[in-house]
Amino acid sequence: MKRSLLNTLAAFATGLVLASPLTHTASAATAHSAFKVEVTGKGTPVVLIPGLSSSGAVWDGTVARYCGGEKYQCHVLTLAGFAGVPAAVQGPFLPAVEQQISDYITANKFDHPIVIGHSLGGFLGMKLAIDHPDQVGRLIIVDTLPALMAVQMPSMTQAQMKEIAAGMRERMQSQDEETMRANTLATLRTMITKQEDIDRAMDWSKQSDRATVINAMTEMSAEDLRGEVSRIKAPTLVLGSWIAYRQFGAKPMFEQMYQAQYRQLPGVKVELADNARHFIMYDDPAWLYDRIDHFLD
Repeated sequence: MKRSLLNTLAAFATGLVLASPLTHTASAATAHSAFKVEVTGKGTPVVLIPGLSSSGAVWDGTVARYCGGEKYQCHVLTLAGFAGVPAAVQGPFLPAVEQQISDYITANKFDHPIVIGHSLGGFLGMKLAIDHPDQVGRLIIVDTLPALMAVQMPSMTQAQMKEIAAGMRERMQSQDEETMRANTLATLRTMITKQEDIDRAMDWSKQSDRATVINAMTEMSAEDLRGEVSRIKAPTLVLGSWIAYRQFGAKPMFEQMYQAQYRQLPGVKVELADNARHFIMYDDPAWLYDRIDHFLD
């Protein structure tokens, strides 16, 4: 059966798993129940948040690019319950992670750090900049949207989003391991181009806590931040992808959709990659770094 645009984008924006078991040389900065942190470099702090089921290793290339000297210091998170980090969050997942990131910024006395998030991590960065607008200096969101459930129906209400998310939770909880694994593999093939990255991604997915993944995914799907983004003070760059959706329409349609969802964020800059799927840092890192370079400069 042909997947709907909503289902395809849902898989992209939540980012079921992550590939890249690269070795970190950074030392752990501190321990928080909602995430672990690894720190590299010196200079302006950059907080990097990966997506659902993802290890902070997704940012290895970004860390190598920006934090090998004295200009930037990378603080790379891996969220509790993902990619081998023990599940530790009791109650709602996203509010706990967001608050602990804010606490981490305060405890380390960061002065308006740069925040970069991919997929679910981009959604968390967005929420952080909404709820703590004076903490974030610049915000870079990699392929996520303020209201995932409103992709095909912009008039959808918050109550409708919550109802859909609740049904999604029930379906995921009822799946057996074989079905879930098959669904993960199918999703990965739409999110990542290279087979070796897909193969590694499956290994990372096995290390994630199922209940945490389901909670995070459904919490994100139930939220609508389209109006709340107006509270963001930080200059914001949104980098999206569209090529894996081409069976549903041409690039201008997707550009319009992204612009519409971020319409209430003053001064936001939105760009879509032509040669990268959801994991832009894997499929077209040169394009990603070029856009980040121009934004930070």
